[in-house]
Amino acid sequence: MTRADDEAYRARVRGCLLGGAIGDALGGPVEFTDAAAIVAAHPGGVREFVDGGAGWPAGTITDDTQMTLFTVEGLIRAGVRTDRGIGFTVAVVHHAYDRWLDTQLLPGPSGERDGWLHSEQWLYARRAPGNTCLSALTEARKGGDRIAQFGAQAANDSKGCGGVMRVAPFGLLPTSDLNWIFKSAAEAAGYTHGHVTGKLASGALAAIVNQLNQGADLDTALDATQAVLATQSGHEETSTALAKARELAAGDRTPGPATVESLGGGWIAEEALAIGVYCALAYPEPAQFLDALALAVTHSGDSDSTGSICGNLLGALHGETALPAALVFGLEGRGTILQLADDFVLELTQAGQLHGDYGPQTGWTTRYPGW
Repeated sequence: MTRADDEAYRARVRGCLLGGAIGDALGGPVEFTDAAAIVAAHPGGVREFVDGGAGWPAGTITDDTQMTLFTVEGLIRAGVRTDRGIGFTVAVVHHAYDRWLDTQLLPGPSGERDGWLHSEQWLYARRAPGNTCLSALTEARKGGDRIAQFGAQAANDSKGCGGVMRVAPFGLLPTSDLNWIFKSAAEAAGYTHGHVTGKLASGALAAIVNQLNQGADLDTALDATQAVLATQSGHEETSTALAKARELAAGDRTPGPATVESLGGGWIAEEALAIGVYCALAYPEPAQFLDALALAVTHSGDSDSTGSICGNLLGALHGETALPAALVFGLEGRGTILQLADDFVLELTQAGQLHGDYGPQTGWTTRYPGW
């Protein structure tokens, strides 16, 4: 990459991660609330952070962003692991999710883990984590050798949106191998969600982000993704949901909660993906970023996940400068998100200066051990 390419790449990574977190924080307090009640309180849609009650101040992120951050950390550590000559090991991300599980079960860092993200006290908060994620990761801990469990697919038939809402960082990996991106993200979703649709919807989100990250517009990114999706066994539910989202966006229906809810509630993977895609298509311009996010969270379903997915997409499309400044400013954990975003870019563009034969061998790999 040239310096200009590096700067554009960093802007898209930052935009994707911050955009997803902003959508998540907008939607979190109104999740489980009926659309009519949301509109009554917010006639123009939820366009600013609102208080979610005790322990949930305005701007608070949920488990969606928590798990996305651990996905990023896992991908950085997988990059470090390639020093061992064994290739990029997706199962390292499973190990990262095991560390996230500690943040849901313990009051604070145990001191027994390596790396740095696990030591961030603010992450030790339960923000309505999905039961499927909790149970699948807890199940993976059973047995005499926990390391042997990393990389194993979950033994359930869930297609909840808990896989798709966290895998956008796979699409930020700087590779043009769309099939690999798709399959790797699907594999990572499968660590907690065993249904084929849960996996394929996750692979599709990462593939769309990958294409946006390489400069494609939304329609071109969707065309490429749907072509890959159509080759996968069991793709029909996800393909149908994406086709419906594109059809609605191309039609003359006024964007609003009723149109969003015609795609479902977002509780399951293909619906969450479709809603996020539809809202991004409905308001695709940089100046419309907040319009898209407000649309994505103002409905009766899983508002934080659909807001997160929409934010991931538009953040990768436009970069960080399109993000609403007031929401960036008020976002919980912004410093940690930006640290991870920048470290992700450093690992993927300048790893040789950080580790390997010519790197310092200590500071970076202490921060990001290769497993």
